[in-house]
Amino acid sequence: MKAPVNKIIEFSNVDGPGNRLVVFFQGCPFKCLYCHNPETLRLCNNCGLCVSACPSKALSIVDNKVVYDKDKCRDCDTCTKTCPDFSDPKVKEYEVEEIINKVKEYKSFIRGITVSGGEAMMYIEFLSELFKEVKALDLSCLIDSNGFYSFKDHPDLMEYCDGVMLDVKAYDDEFHKLLTGKSNHSILANLNYLLDTNKLTEVRTVLLPNQQDNNKKTIEYVIGQIGDLCDYKLIKYRPQGVHESGLRVFDDRELDEKEFQDYINYAKSLGAGRLIVR
Repeated sequence: MKAPVNKIIEFSNVDGPGNRLVVFFQGCPFKCLYCHNPETLRLCNNCGLCVSACPSKALSIVDNKVVYDKDKCRDCDTCTKTCPDFSDPKVKEYEVEEIINKVKEYKSFIRGITVSGGEAMMYIEFLSELFKEVKALDLSCLIDSNGFYSFKDHPDLMEYCDGVMLDVKAYDDEFHKLLTGKSNHSILANLNYLLDTNKLTEVRTVLLPNQQDNNKKTIEYVIGQIGDLCDYKLIKYRPQGVHESGLRVFDDRELDEKEFQDYINYAKSLGAGRLIVR
């Protein structure tokens, strides 16, 4: 069993509690206008445009596939900036055993692993096997998810999952479709299921410029659901790394501090008990 991985970060303290190893899987069912990692959205279709653009000649075509030479790479990201399909030619397919070997290498220094993306839930069978092996090492397993895929339908995975960090991008369904290209029905259903099963570690919402009504609707809904049962992270929209299609819709500026503080105060006025801001 294999799954495509964009990258592995051996140490992170922002992807769940404690020091964690984070696996970023490639591929996502959404195409968020404000995505800060657009190179993780799709699998490489081997068009070859990145090969001629690479200044260090780290890419080549072999048997009609793009091949990556890590030793030649300068990490300039020209390849991902060139790709018209939101992909990355440096993605590697991993077996569960390969990731477990890396986890074992850092086991003494981490509390557990977090799987992210892209969207890790695109590879549910792989995650189930990975989590089973990680739990055998007495480490915790968290999922960072956009909530598109149903958690309720996969009890084998949830048996080994210690918690989910869930994005709730918008309460208004039409606005959610504008943001992501998809409905939010599955996300809201997952929010309720994860609450009912005590698997919700954190909910996150990105606050967008020029969207006061939508931002407030989402904050009000989330706090009404979670109360103080889990952390609620409010994230300030930042244009750095956002694709030009998103910049055209949401502006090329950050929320100013007064706007952001107004949203924080609004959340507190609604009874947000465990508020995190970033």
